[in-house]
Amino acid sequence: MIHSLRSYLLLLVFLGLAACGTSEDDIQIEEPVDVLYNKAADSLDEGNYFEATKYFEEVERQHPYSKWATQAQLMAAFSSYQDQRYDEAILALDRFIELHPGNPDIDYAYYLKALSYYEQISDVRRDQEMTKQARDALNVLISRFPQSKYARDAVLKRDLAEDHLAGKEMEVGRYYLGQGQVNAAINRFQTVIGEYQTTTHVPEALHRLVECYLTLGLKQQAARIASVLGYNYPGSKWYERSYALLDDEMRAQIDDERGLVERTLDSILTPE
Repeated sequence: MIHSLRSYLLLLVFLGLAACGTSEDDIQIEEPVDVLYNKAADSLDEGNYFEATKYFEEVERQHPYSKWATQAQLMAAFSSYQDQRYDEAILALDRFIELHPGNPDIDYAYYLKALSYYEQISDVRRDQEMTKQARDALNVLISRFPQSKYARDAVLKRDLAEDHLAGKEMEVGRYYLGQGQVNAAINRFQTVIGEYQTTTHVPEALHRLVECYLTLGLKQQAARIASVLGYNYPGSKWYERSYALLDDEMRAQIDDERGLVERTLDSILTPE
C-alpha cells in the first residue's frame, strides 16, 4: 500500500513538472491543412521565417499524406534559408532530396542547398571549407540538371567560388614567398595554374612563379614561364612586371620560345 502511494505521488510530481515545462505556445492545435499552409505562407510573406518554418513543418506532421505535405517540406527548408539558419535548411533539403528524388522541384532543392553553402563563404584569409562545399554542391546541380533554369546562375556562382579558392591559394603563396619559403610558395602558385585555370588569378600566379625561380637562380625556368605569361596575357600588368625582372639573355629566350608555349605550360607543373 505504501509502495503504491509513493508511486502515485511520484507520478503526480512528474506530470506537474511536465506541465510546467510546456507552454501553450508549444501545443499545436490540430487544424485543417489549408489553414496551416495559409498561416505558413502569411508568416513567410511577413518575414516571420521562424514561425513560417514551424507552420510548414506542422503541415507535414499533421497531414503527412496530403498533397501539401511534400511542398511544405521544401517550403520549411526555404524559410530556414531565408532566416539564415543554413544548417537547418541543409538538413531539411537533404531529407527532401532523399525522399523525393523525382519531384518536379528537385533541381530547386539542389540549388537551394548550394546557396545555403554559398552564402556562408568567408574572406580568403579564413578557412575555405564552406567555399569548397558550395563549389561541390553547385557542381552537382550543374552536372545533374544542365537544362535547369537554375543552372546558369549556378555556373556563375561556381566560377566565383573557384576564384575565391584560387584567391586563398594566392594569399598563402604570397605569404610563403614573403617568408622566404620559396618551394612552398611555388606549390601554391602551381596549384592555381593547374586547378584553377579559368580564374582571374592565373596571370599573377605565373608572375609569382617567375619571381620564385629568379629567387632560386633558375633563369631558364623563369624565362619559360614568362613566355607563357606573355603569350596568354600580353597586355597584363603581370607580364610587364615579369619582363622588367628579366635580363637581355632571358628576354631573348622568350622570343625563341614563342612557338613552344604549350609544351612550356606543361613544364610549369612538372619543373626540372
